[in-house]
Amino acid sequence: MTKSELIDAVSAANQDITRKEAEVVVSTVFSAISEELSRGGRVELRGFGSFSIKNRDSRTGRNPKTGESVFVPAKAVPHFKPGKELRERVDHK
Repeated sequence: MTKSELIDAVSAANQDITRKEAEVVVSTVFSAISEELSRGGRVELRGFGSFSIKNRDSRTGRNPKTGESVFVPAKAVPHFKPGKELRERVDHK
């Protein structure tokens, strides 16, 4: 599902709001999650899952084309952990 498909689904499920209003809602939710993660915080959506930041240590990697060793710096990456309800829904298709 793409962002525009999600906007269409929100708009279709709520006849009270227009597609433009649904677009604002979806964009606002994504922005709020992104902002909290960029501050190093955590976002938990009950029944869906939680978003957090994982820190990866620096390491020595390899250039796959040349085989040369390269330094990969430490970085923070977003991490999603699905909630129990989501895991069960996906598992019991």
